[in-house]
Amino acid sequence: MAKTQRSRVVRMSVEQPLWRALTGYRVLTMLYAVLLYVFTREEFERPWVAISYLSVMAVWTLATLPRVANAASCTKGFLVADLTVALVGILLTPLANFEAQLIDGPTLPTIWTAGSVLAYAIKGGWRWAAFASSLVAAANLVERGTPSRDTLHNVLLVWVASIAIGYVVEVARASEATLARALEIEAATRERERLARDIHDSVLQVLAMVQRRGTALGGEAAELGRMAGEQEVALRTLVSSGLVPTMRASEEASQGAVVRVVEVDAPDGAGDVREDSGPVDLRALLAPHAGAKVSFAEPGAPVLLPPAAALELAAAVSAALDNVRRHAGDGAQAWILVEDEPGEVIVTVRDDGPGIPEGRLAQAEGEGRLGVALSIRGRLRDLGGSAELLSVPGQGTEVELKVPRGKAKR
Repeated sequence: MAKTQRSRVVRMSVEQPLWRALTGYRVLTMLYAVLLYVFTREEFERPWVAISYLSVMAVWTLATLPRVANAASCTKGFLVADLTVALVGILLTPLANFEAQLIDGPTLPTIWTAGSVLAYAIKGGWRWAAFASSLVAAANLVERGTPSRDTLHNVLLVWVASIAIGYVVEVARASEATLARALEIEAATRERERLARDIHDSVLQVLAMVQRRGTALGGEAAELGRMAGEQEVALRTLVSSGLVPTMRASEEASQGAVVRVVEVDAPDGAGDVREDSGPVDLRALLAPHAGAKVSFAEPGAPVLLPPAAALELAAAVSAALDNVRRHAGDGAQAWILVEDEPGEVIVTVRDDGPGIPEGRLAQAEGEGRLGVALSIRGRLRDLGGSAELLSVPGQGTEVELKVPRGKAKR
């Protein structure tokens, strides 16, 4: 049964909040510069110079708000023009207020200038910030003529703060790239394990059956069985070595969504189960396993799970029963017990076979036989549950599958 599931991929951006903060900073500092002039306008010998510049700065600030919305919009040309507006405002201050140099008063753009430097820091890191803050420092020193201690203090503060913010942005970007790569590897690994489970539950088991039957029949069938055995070994090697093609999450994330096809082997009668349908009664998926060699015990009331969780749990039970048939022999008896607890669903599969020798599971996984590792434990891990296997040589094997309801819903 094949279904298509769309999962939205959220692209993270650690610097986006910084751009939003910068947008607000530019507006607030523009209003501050205008209000500061309104309250101190009698100190300006040439008020028309201040009014002209502040009008240009206000229009520029409001018109370029989209430019500081994100890194893509904040181009190098805009940064140069924005810094030029700030530098011109600093150098025009003595023309508007003759005593600005003597009283060590604020420049026309005041703290609005820091917004231009911060844009450099967020866009290009600490090197760009050092370049922009150095130009602002030089303009302040030229405007003051003979800089005071306060002027040097303010210049040094802007220079250090902008470089520090630029460095933090670079570290955040590197961390974001590392995290994105880790998420990509995790997504690729999960997809590989899912494909490996599907291959194990279908192709590998068919090849193993052809090998056994061909060997038993002899003749040309034996040759066919030998070829099937070789293909089984090659395919197991391919699966266990991680060469199964996987979807690159980072490439699909740029398109806004990842589309993947999920194939789950389920017992007969489960073909009408859809992922977008309501809760599924797990008993209906497990009941077809009951027979002369398999006893099925259930609580007598519906055991409801989300469709995807029910199908994965049923597939894990099928894999466990297949292991019973393959390793415990045709005469082995198996029991399936379903327990519906308030917080989780527990399915136990037990047999009376010879059990699993110590170290056999690790050896099988090393040989590429991933039935327990992927078809059982991998499925339960993806559901947020667990699979515990208990086996005593000569006393059979017991597999306990637990699925927490809360995690299964997600």
